[in-house]
Amino acid sequence: MSTVTPSKPHSSPTAQDDWERGWLEHWSKAGTAGYELPKSGPGAEDAAFLTEVRTPEKEKARLERVRSEFVTAADAMIDLGPAVTVFGSARFKEDHRYYKLARQVGRELANAGFATLTGGGPGIMEAANRGAFESGGTSYGLNIILPHEQAPNPYVQKTINFNYFFTRKVMLVRYSCAFIIMPGGLGTLDELFEAATLIQCRKIGPFPCVLMGESFWKGLQTWGKHLVKHGVFEQEELGFGRVTNSPREAVDLIIRSMPHQVRSLLKPK
Repeated sequence: MSTVTPSKPHSSPTAQDDWERGWLEHWSKAGTAGYELPKSGPGAEDAAFLTEVRTPEKEKARLERVRSEFVTAADAMIDLGPAVTVFGSARFKEDHRYYKLARQVGRELANAGFATLTGGGPGIMEAANRGAFESGGTSYGLNIILPHEQAPNPYVQKTINFNYFFTRKVMLVRYSCAFIIMPGGLGTLDELFEAATLIQCRKIGPFPCVLMGESFWKGLQTWGKHLVKHGVFEQEELGFGRVTNSPREAVDLIIRSMPHQVRSLLKPK
C-alpha cells in the first residue's frame, strides 16, 4: 500500500521576501551605465570626489563651495520672520488628499502670520507653498539642484538653490521655529529624524514637531514601540511628534509653544 505525502500549504510572500527581492533587483543594476555617476553636469563633482586622489587643495576648494552656499542662503533669509518648515513627498499630485491637506497647512500658517518654508519642489512642497501664497503669506523654497533637475514650484516668492542636501537641510532647520511633517518617503523621514534628533539632544528648540496624517504615521508609532522594546529608545521619548489630521490644530499648537517675544512678531491675516 503506497502512502501519499501531504503537500505543504502554499504560503504567501512575506514582507521579508519582498524586501529581499527589492534589494536584489535594486543592486543588480550597480555598475551599469545607468547607475554610474555622471561625468559632467550635476553630480559630476561627486563622481570626481569618489574617484580622484584627494588633496588639501581640492578639499579646501570643496569646503569653500560649502561655505559659500551657507553664506548665500543666510543673506537671502536674514530678514525672514517666524517661519515653519513643511516637509513631505514630491510625488503627490494636485488631486491627492495629502496635497490638499498640505495646501490647507500653508493657508493656516499664512493666516497665523508665519512664513512657510519648503524644499521648493513639487508635491507636498508645492501644496504648502501654494496655500501660503494664495493666502498672502510669505512663501520660500529652498530648492535642491539634482541630476534630473528639480525645478522650483511656481508658488514661491523667493527661491534659494542648493547643490548640497545637507546645507539645504541645515538652513531649513536653522530658520524654523517648528516643523510640520506631511506623508513622505526616505527624504521626508531623513528630515523628520534630523529635526527630532536635534530637539531630543537639545541642540535646537524645543520646537514643535507635528506629523500630519494619523493613518499614515501609525506604522511609525508602532516602530517607536519596537525601539523601546529593544532598549534603544526611552518610553518617555515616544510622542516626539504630535500626530493630527487638523492643520488648524497643528498651527495652534505651534503658536502656544512659542515664547511671548517670538509670538509678538506674528502678524496674523
